[in-house]
Amino acid sequence: MIYLILAVICSVLVSVIMRVSGKYVRNDISMLACNYLMCTVLAAICTGTWNLLPINADRFSFSLGLGGVSGILYLSSFILLQWNVRKNGVILSSMFMKLGVMVPTLMAIFIFREVPQLSQVIGLVIALGAILLINLEKGSGKAASGIGLVLLLLTGGGTDATSKVYEELGAAPLKNHFLLYTFFAAFLLCLAVCLVKKQKLRGSDLGFGLLIGIPNYCSARFLLLSLADVPAVIAYPTYSVASIVLVTLAGVALFREKLSRRQMLSMALIFAALILLNV
Repeated sequence: MIYLILAVICSVLVSVIMRVSGKYVRNDISMLACNYLMCTVLAAICTGTWNLLPINADRFSFSLGLGGVSGILYLSSFILLQWNVRKNGVILSSMFMKLGVMVPTLMAIFIFREVPQLSQVIGLVIALGAILLINLEKGSGKAASGIGLVLLLLTGGGTDATSKVYEELGAAPLKNHFLLYTFFAAFLLCLAVCLVKKQKLRGSDLGFGLLIGIPNYCSARFLLLSLADVPAVIAYPTYSVASIVLVTLAGVALFREKLSRRQMLSMALIFAALILLNV
């Protein structure tokens, strides 16, 4: 259970530190590059070997290729998370990031022919209703913000979907390498964007980037370790719901964020959808 608690704490820290960094960071992409550099270093250490390119390993090319795709989605989701935190606040942004669980769920149904439970079907319907509720809110900027939240859901869920694909088709001995290639691909893309935009690396970019990278990697790592002693049917819903509750409390207590009645209703629907999607 201790690993699951640590995974939740790390997940919350990513959102909170991202929110705080908005006041100090001037070059978002540079910060993300430092974040993925830290994730890459930690992932390399966790492989337990410096043989980072096992050319003769089974399905190495598949691990490398899918890791590259996953890296693109990782970078896209983090950029969208930054944008949404500024536009919609840390609470709604974090909730929609977690709601991306719909993407791998639908993929499992239509591609891998897994039969969903009734609770999962109900959860998908409720989640879609919550998305429509936010998009239909009147007022300037609400429609654009709603689109940003939906894009965040799709990219965040796409990252989880690549993990599902690897679980089904990838080589088990290269799981750690797959994670390494994912973060390394995201780092290279960030670096390329930094060079194109000629962004300079500031001390705040470096500091916050490295700081975010630690809980970003550890969250995924601790969640994986928690599955050794906590059943998945308990670990995943606990991780999702506990993260949302703590991020919500942090948003209200630390950043004085407020939600409209429509947003509060959407939040309640998303909360219920997440539970149903993960039971």
